[in-house]
Amino acid sequence: MGVAQGPGYGGSERLTDVHGDAARPWHAAAWLAWAVAATAALQLAPSPLYVALVIALATLMVAVFGGDSPYARAYPVLVGLALVFAVLRVALTALTTHGGPDVLVTLPGATLPDWLGGFTVGSTIEAPVVAQAAYEAFVIVGIVAVFAAANAVIAHHELVQGLPRAFHELGLVVAVGVAFVPTTIRAIHDVREADRLRTGGRPVRRGRLVRQIVPVLERGLEHAITLGESMDSRGFARGGSTPGERAAAWCGAAGLAALGGAFVALVAGESTPALVCIGVGTGAVVGAIALASRGSRRARYRPRRLTRADGGLIAVVALAPVALAGLALAGDDRLAWAASPLRWPALSLPAVLALALLAAPLVRRPAPAPTHDPAAAVRPAAGPVVPA
Repeated sequence: MGVAQGPGYGGSERLTDVHGDAARPWHAAAWLAWAVAATAALQLAPSPLYVALVIALATLMVAVFGGDSPYARAYPVLVGLALVFAVLRVALTALTTHGGPDVLVTLPGATLPDWLGGFTVGSTIEAPVVAQAAYEAFVIVGIVAVFAAANAVIAHHELVQGLPRAFHELGLVVAVGVAFVPTTIRAIHDVREADRLRTGGRPVRRGRLVRQIVPVLERGLEHAITLGESMDSRGFARGGSTPGERAAAWCGAAGLAALGGAFVALVAGESTPALVCIGVGTGAVVGAIALASRGSRRARYRPRRLTRADGGLIAVVALAPVALAGLALAGDDRLAWAASPLRWPALSLPAVLALALLAAPLVRRPAPAPTHDPAAAVRPAAGPVVPA
């Protein structure tokens, strides 16, 4: 009834295959447009208030559309890792950047030799430096949250199907790589549940690390072997190159050479040859993609088409960065925040309304999964009684 599931796919794809498009009301391309629009909005309005609003919207999308898939369970892990790296970045910046007012604390300092940079580690810790580093790191956390949320709600096989045929192999490899974190998290969860069942629910700390790490590694190797056998049985990358693919390769090489020439021309200050090389190189690369896609004999299995609703969602979420760009051009200084002098970030109502467009996917909710009665499988069907 559904497609066969390999080790790189989670329960969210199975839900789509079994229950149809109602389980995923939006196309993967629409979610990708949402992620790009949210990221652009964070770049245009990096104030901490707006970043917190975008993170809240991303969390809401995972809660509504992520379901119980391993990708949704990986969302807090990825955001937590981003927060850890943000704290490390703030600490390193505060320890190595000095010279501002509002000293918070003075630590013992040490100046490194010139061959290691010659900067001072420690000494004074200034409030503006800490605030600016935290501000910049918080924007990075917001970007990670957006793409972690997109990873939780996107059907990755739809992205692979929507790519030009020239990028099918690359898209498949990327989809398998993206599935690494949620698959590992699901394996850890299953191993922990099995360990609790073996010990009767009692925490047995002795040897717990070995009991959990070894099965996770074993399961990862088993999934890798299964995936390799599955791709080998389907003839992945076995077919010889066609004349169209060879022509596309030469065309792509010529395009890359032209773009390289454009870079050299820009370095030399020659704008006209650079523009010519950029036009020729771009056209050659686009032609190579078209030739490789046309020469491919790969048939797509049950591709999902973009609907008018998907196109409407893409248009609505694209208005968010466009509106923020208009506010920036109009001179709205409340979109960003400066750490010196320290003050509370100002809030702009038009910017909040623009970011509210990113909540557009909520107009359609995923259909609830039907509940199955386990006793229905063994219950005899009702019908007329036939006499013997």
